[in-house]
Amino acid sequence: MQSLQSLPESLPMATMTIRNLDDDLKTLLRLRAARHGQSMEEEARSILRAALAGRVEDDSGAALYAAIRARVEPLGGVELELPARDPQRDPPDFDEPDAGK
Repeated sequence: MQSLQSLPESLPMATMTIRNLDDDLKTLLRLRAARHGQSMEEEARSILRAALAGRVEDDSGAALYAAIRARVEPLGGVELELPARDPQRDPPDFDEPDAGK
């Protein structure tokens, strides 16, 4: 997998328009871009690159599971007491006129 920075500049680039951007968010982006000495567009590209670098979508939840396990496992195990289960109730009989009383 190639990183975005290693792609040749001769490749055509996509264009994306972001509509309904909150004014406060736009102001924060403008200020951040100014602090980094670049345009708002370049700052948005930098943010996207950093946010998506090395990430692959995983719908199975395996990445989330691994992240949670890595954080919790060093703390040790926890033994939980399971509550007693009552026998399953009989389902209601809707054929009888007095059912449910």
